[in-house]
Amino acid sequence: MDNIKLKKDAEYIIKNSIAEMLPERAVKNALSGFIFNGPVHMVAIGKAAYRMAEAACDHLGERIVSGLVVTKYGHAGASDRFKIIEAGHPVPDLNSVAAASAALEIVNPLGRGDAVLLLISGGGSALFEMPADGLTLGDVGRVTDRLLSCGADITEINAIRKKLSVVKGGGFAAAAYPAKVYSVILSDVLTDDPATIASGPACPDTGGVDASGVIKKYGLTFDKKITERLETKINVGPVDVVNVICGSVREFCASAAKHAERLGYETQILTTSLGCEAREAGRFLGAIGRYIRRANNNNPRAVIAGGETTVTLKGAGLGGRNQELALAAADEIAGLSGIIIFSFGSDGTDGPTDAAGGIVDGGTKKNLAERGLILSDILADNDSYNGLKACGGLIVTGPTGTNVNDVSVILCG
Repeated sequence: MDNIKLKKDAEYIIKNSIAEMLPERAVKNALSGFIFNGPVHMVAIGKAAYRMAEAACDHLGERIVSGLVVTKYGHAGASDRFKIIEAGHPVPDLNSVAAASAALEIVNPLGRGDAVLLLISGGGSALFEMPADGLTLGDVGRVTDRLLSCGADITEINAIRKKLSVVKGGGFAAAAYPAKVYSVILSDVLTDDPATIASGPACPDTGGVDASGVIKKYGLTFDKKITERLETKINVGPVDVVNVICGSVREFCASAAKHAERLGYETQILTTSLGCEAREAGRFLGAIGRYIRRANNNNPRAVIAGGETTVTLKGAGLGGRNQELALAAADEIAGLSGIIIFSFGSDGTDGPTDAAGGIVDGGTKKNLAERGLILSDILADNDSYNGLKACGGLIVTGPTGTNVNDVSVILCG
């Protein structure tokens, strides 16, 4: 089986596994378990907010009397059924604050007997922001930048984000009280913890991860006002909330495996909780691929790993965790035929780029060298996007309308 066939199979797996993770079916299934006795006020936040909101409107119809969608720039279509605010990601911007303010205007006047439908997906931490008293958007942005570059995982990052915000850590649900909040969540974290996804706007902080411990672990230092806020115990007040998880990376991996099997691959899901450095994950998967390829008797094999890796930024390049993982894997399979490795994000955006991820084969390292590019130098500069672009290794899907973490796949012919 040549690499052209393998890459066509990769395109099939990517396209169809993402299609099965689109939120329409999951949202409608979740809503069928709720009983709304009166009008519903809808707020949707995250990269999948637009499609989740469309599904909710299709299901509930005129029972939704007000609606707001908060999503990343370029992740929404047009609609006359709800207001749309596009905002900054992964660092909040002024529109993130405007979005939180608009959402609070919807729920603040509500009382007992009113219902709020809160649709949550990944990315909500940046898109939906109201800095705590004494802090500015600039303060939150600087902290976010430091957290994103130090190698902290999403649970650690959001443990700190919750402390700095009025609407995170259950703050939004507290603002809606005594109205009841029905929260439908598309999970983009490995634990599926409602307190972590989008920094838990409807889930009071359970204290699972200590913010002070995160600061010490990564040697971070912040201004006095930020440090004092992080050391303060936050009590948001009473909430009335039902949280329902409607999709996760486990389902994403299962879908990828199903489609690989349909193509004739003997398939194994290695893990659904890959959470280490992207570069190390790439080397590990590359080593597995090398072993399988050399030991294989031409039986098609697929190995799948899902999760969310991290990148510790040390260079000045452009890339994302999936691109860095793929490029690191290329070093391990250099020179081998009949094998490709690809990694992609379900949301269609990997880091601050227009790519969903990357795909490499045994010729990638040589391909780069022929263009005067050294693979190890590209990785050292965290410039996986430009490296993969140079050798035709970018996966570009455009925004997909869903967000359930990442999948990495080894295909051996």
